[in-house]
Amino acid sequence: MKKIATMCFCIGIIGAIQLTAVAQTKYKLLATKKTSTMQKELNQLADEGYRFEGVSGGSTAFGGSEVVAIMSKAPGQKGAYKYILLATSKTSTMQKELQEAGDNGYEYRGQVVFKTFIGGDEVVTILEKDPTRADITKYEYKLYATNRTSTMEKEHNEAGDAGFTFVGVTVGKTLIGGSEVVVITRKKARTQ
Repeated sequence: MKKIATMCFCIGIIGAIQLTAVAQTKYKLLATKKTSTMQKELNQLADEGYRFEGVSGGSTAFGGSEVVAIMSKAPGQKGAYKYILLATSKTSTMQKELQEAGDNGYEYRGQVVFKTFIGGDEVVTILEKDPTRADITKYEYKLYATNRTSTMEKEHNEAGDAGFTFVGVTVGKTLIGGSEVVVITRKKARTQ
C-alpha cells in the first residue's frame, strides 16, 4: 500500500511539473491601424523576451481595419530578436525593401494585405533578425505580383528553377495592379 501511495504521489508531482511548464508560455496580441506602431510594439515586446508567431489583417469588431500580430514568450526566453515591418502599395518598392532587409540579415516571418490608416490597401511584411547570432544567414528575396494566376504559376516555377523557395503569399488590392497575387520567395545569398 505504501508503494502505491508513493507511486501516486510521484505521478502527481510529474503531472504538476508538466502542467506548470505548459502554463508558463505567455502570449501577447497586438492590433493597430498604423504599421509604424506595429513595428514599435513588436520590438518593445521582443526586448521583453517575446518572439513573433503570426500575423493577419482585416476588420476587427471594434478596431476596424487592423493588422493583428501574436507574440509568445517561452519559459526562460530572453529578448534578442529585432523586427522590421515593411508596408507598401507598390510591389516594386516592397521588392527593394525586402532585399535591403535580406542584405542586413533579416528573415521573412509573415505577410498580409490590409487597409492601412494612411496608405490604403498595402502589402505588409514582417521580418526578424537575431543580432546575438554570429552566423546570420543573408537571403536574396524575389517578389512576384500578378493578377493572373497562370502567370504566377509560371513565374513561381522559374523562381524554383533558379533556387528560390516559397515563403509567403497574399491576395489583395495593390496601387498599380488592382487585385493581385503577391508571392515572396527567397534563397540563401551567395557569400563574397
